[in-house]
Amino acid sequence: MEEITSVNNQLVKETHKLQQKKYRDNTNLFLLEGYKAIKEAFDAGIELKYAFVEKNKVNKYSFLNDRAIPTTEAVLSKVSTTDSAPEAVGVGLQKHFSIKELRNAKRLILLENIRDLGNLGTILRSAVAFGADGVILYGDCADLYNPKCVRSAVGNLWKIPVVQLNKLDGEFNSWQRIATLPRAKTLLKEFKPKDKLLIMFGSEADGLSEDLINYATDSVKIEMSEKVESLNLSISCAITMYELFK
Repeated sequence: MEEITSVNNQLVKETHKLQQKKYRDNTNLFLLEGYKAIKEAFDAGIELKYAFVEKNKVNKYSFLNDRAIPTTEAVLSKVSTTDSAPEAVGVGLQKHFSIKELRNAKRLILLENIRDLGNLGTILRSAVAFGADGVILYGDCADLYNPKCVRSAVGNLWKIPVVQLNKLDGEFNSWQRIATLPRAKTLLKEFKPKDKLLIMFGSEADGLSEDLINYATDSVKIEMSEKVESLNLSISCAITMYELFK
């Protein structure tokens, strides 16, 4: 593509708008910042519309063919959300999954009202690492395609289905449903998971809702020193998945 150097270019302006959720929602597009995010999205089959690339590094993005736009640091700073502009910023089409893609799953996690973008991205990364078959975002969760969440997931955003639900409608009535609670009687290391397992996590501020606590068939807690009141949510999720998804 022809080089773009002006921050007032119309495509630059449209790309900059994708930093805001309302424009991501309206266009179904999102930002990918840096080589790793762009290459991982490409390899995962995400439709990439174009990418602004530092002009002396365009050859590195040959997999994009004519969708790589040579540009300047000023333009990259304009379209990026990071403090230091990356060498490339791409624009991709959001990928949405439905509940149907979880029908054959056996290991799922449910995140209720998770608002912290860094936590959400890190949990998705751990979910892939520890063998989850999918992730359910339940209730008022953070925007999956916020640039901070995309960065925190480090290329793992599309490797397993992530489904957004506001009602469960009996989908998991036959599953073992585990509430993670700080005052649960059963220790994580002593718990014996069954064949089909749904692990439910609430936000750090509020924990799981009463509805989901009542929906659970079992509850567990992580054994830890009394000197520590609680763990970061993403760490708790990683430990729990490591133990139960073996």
